Amino acid sequence: MHHFISDSNWNSRAIIDQTAIQVSGLLPVRKLTGLIIDETGVLKKGDKSVGVGWQYCGNVGKTANCQVAVVACLNNGDFASLVDARLYLPQDWCEDLIRCKEAKIPEEEREFKTKAELAYEIVRHQLSLGVKFDYVGADGFYGHDAKLADRLGDSGCIYMLDIHRDGQVFFEKPEYEAPPRKSTWGKAPTVARPNKPGIRVDQYCKELKQNDWKRLNVRSTAKGKLKGWYHFRQIWVENKVRGSFEKRLLVIRKVKIKKGFEIKFSFTNANLVQYTEKGIACMQAQRFFVEHSIKESKKILGMSQYQTRKWLAWQHQVALNIMISCFLLKEKLFCWDDLPLLSAADIRDWIWFRLYQTHTEEEMIDRMFIRHLKRQTDINRYYKIENFLNLAK
Repeated sequence: MHHFISDSNWNSRAIIDQTAIQVSGLLPVRKLTGLIIDETGVLKKGDKSVGVGWQYCGNVGKTANCQVAVVACLNNGDFASLVDARLYLPQDWCEDLIRCKEAKIPEEEREFKTKAELAYEIVRHQLSLGVKFDYVGADGFYGHDAKLADRLGDSGCIYMLDIHRDGQVFFEKPEYEAPPRKSTWGKAPTVARPNKPGIRVDQYCKELKQNDWKRLNVRSTAKGKLKGWYHFRQIWVENKVRGSFEKRLLVIRKVKIKKGFEIKFSFTNANLVQYTEKGIACMQAQRFFVEHSIKESKKILGMSQYQTRKWLAWQHQVALNIMISCFLLKEKLFCWDDLPLLSAADIRDWIWFRLYQTHTEEEMIDRMFIRHLKRQTDINRYYKIENFLNLAK
């Protein structure tokens, strides 16, 4: 096992690519298919694991000693599966030749790349494989990178990128001009600035009236319909990389929570001529599936439980997890008509049962039936409450 993971020369990239192609062919075409990008961190001790360092780890919500990877999943409707992952190498790793040699990092992989660059590599690679998707989605960390949006647009991709609440937008297309002189003292201004005022998206959101919002039911969830109040508006954003202003569609979602409202801001190069408002709202709501796929891979498939140090071992470990994620998708699709609530944990437990025969088949079926019955009862309860509230209104 140690040799198979750490030193064997089987091609992890070929396994990942074949898996991505299979997932692309497996997903039912029910809604728009998204290639959703996110990152995940794995806490580590010591400094020998490849790529480890003190960096932000989303799992714990703070800086920690960890490895970070940029991952992608394909999603359509209720189904999703991981299809790619790239290990992030911090700058100090790329500059340390001895450390790279100890971890056996190939020379061509020692160049420092930002997480946004790794995300674009994933998208470009999936396109080269012929993997089919309608749009690319990512959170505010990637939406903040203007260069990534440029590259995605130049590649012909529709994208839906979250943005931070302090993101600035313009409602009329500005031009760069040196501001007029306000005083006879000193030199005249020479630095060109936008000649029209911009506004932060959170400030703009506060100024919206009730009739500026539209209520949409986006998709079904285990806790009732995912619905919210949406606002769409054409905007211009400043692209400091190119020194230009580019047209985008601003998407704001407001969802009622226990303490007020949760508000999410995104922008996209799609428009309301190509897509319906509900279609664009669905694009914005799909990040759940990459987070769920990562959580499933870590907690059920052991993606965060490896004890490896070298580059090749990490690639092998991730390739196996991505391949198993595809296997789970196949099982869920195969059993969908009879077992729509089949989970990764159910499949894992059934395989263990087949290998070790710890229970009788009747006991395993009864256990699964009880779990599914409880889950379905909870789901029905949420929909009954929702229906009652709708009737009350």
